[in-house]
Amino acid sequence: MEAADTLITGGRVVTMDEKDTIHGNGAVAVAQGKIVAVGPAEEIQKRFSARRTIRADHRIVMPGLINAHTHAAMTCFRGFADDMELMTWWKEYIFPAETRAVSPELAYWGTTLACAEMIRSGTTCFCDMYFFTEETAQAAKRAGMRCLIGEVLLDFPSANAKSPAAGLEYTRKLIEKWSGDPLVRIAVEPHALYTCSEDVLKESRQLARRYDVPVATHFLENQAEVGQLTEKYGKKAIHYLRDIGFLHENLILFHGVCMDDEDMRICADYGCKVVHNPESNMKLASGVAPVGKMLARGITVALGTDGCASNNNLDMFQEMDTAAKLAKVAALDPTILPASSVLRMATRNGARAMGLARETGALEEGMQADIILIDTRKPHLTPLYNDYSHLVYAVSGADVETVMIDGRVVMEAGRLLTIDEEEAMARVNEIAGRVRGILS
Repeated sequence: MEAADTLITGGRVVTMDEKDTIHGNGAVAVAQGKIVAVGPAEEIQKRFSARRTIRADHRIVMPGLINAHTHAAMTCFRGFADDMELMTWWKEYIFPAETRAVSPELAYWGTTLACAEMIRSGTTCFCDMYFFTEETAQAAKRAGMRCLIGEVLLDFPSANAKSPAAGLEYTRKLIEKWSGDPLVRIAVEPHALYTCSEDVLKESRQLARRYDVPVATHFLENQAEVGQLTEKYGKKAIHYLRDIGFLHENLILFHGVCMDDEDMRICADYGCKVVHNPESNMKLASGVAPVGKMLARGITVALGTDGCASNNNLDMFQEMDTAAKLAKVAALDPTILPASSVLRMATRNGARAMGLARETGALEEGMQADIILIDTRKPHLTPLYNDYSHLVYAVSGADVETVMIDGRVVMEAGRLLTIDEEEAMARVNEIAGRVRGILS
């Protein structure tokens, strides 16, 4: 028999592979952090012996979810400024608070708390933009989470960089330091077109091209931004990005709420990726992104929660449920975004958007073992007719029981193994107390 480190057996294995294979009584074999076999339990058990066996009876076994856009450390600002329009929220509350209160300590403990919340709700990989990215990297690494992260780049001084040049240099050092790490990847992340000059955007693109890493930015989040950018450039924002050579297949556009047919066509032509953030967009009344049209044009659309200051949680199961229903009511078409498509957005598409398609997002031989188990022995999960429907419309993050990332179990039977969540909550509460004092 072949040797494996871990054998997960007896559950309903939802692979999210290209054929959408589901094994009703399946198994997954894991060795050295990778999936070495997936298939019917009887076949896998005959083929492999393992040092550890995880019984998955009455459970769904599936790829970990991918939160393709968040600001993890903003757990420290959860509920800080609610019920207001995007620009008012950002300019009058969030940005002033960040300027005065964000520190390496806030970035580290805010991210640690976010990792605890994400692991508990079945997220195994996230894409992050914030300040003090080194602290974000350290927190994610210690939590055992996979991530693509970057320092937010701005035209003006930030909490961590006195100038755009300093922000770019900080990013360059991050890329070199974390190169080759199995969990932490670095992206170049100019904040948005309305906060970044043409020079910053071009230099961001050049840095990303030099190191072959993704670029990520906020894009057309609401209608006011569309008008502002059109007036600023004298042309559509997508034309401006095309004209300065910013569009490319490693570009991730966050939100894309107000993209029209031409925007989508151009994005599809260049292979740009889009991350949909329905709950944040709803809460800030930014609008409804045309996700169905994007997918129909062949654009890779992933799913994200955005940060806790505009959501206010990191539960990707809840985000999937919202994404599916919002698309239907916006289009008055119940077929426009089926559950299977939404689940793909939260798994395979997230991996593709982040440049991790060969590593995560599905349960396939050769991929890293990022796996979650969901206990279905609950009233709200009984009976089970359709796995995709169940996962999108019935399951919540609280139903996640066990989480494995890179072959390492980071939560078992509901107990976090890599994070002291009591300490993380206490530290964030201390930080929140200081934030109140700074801003009072």
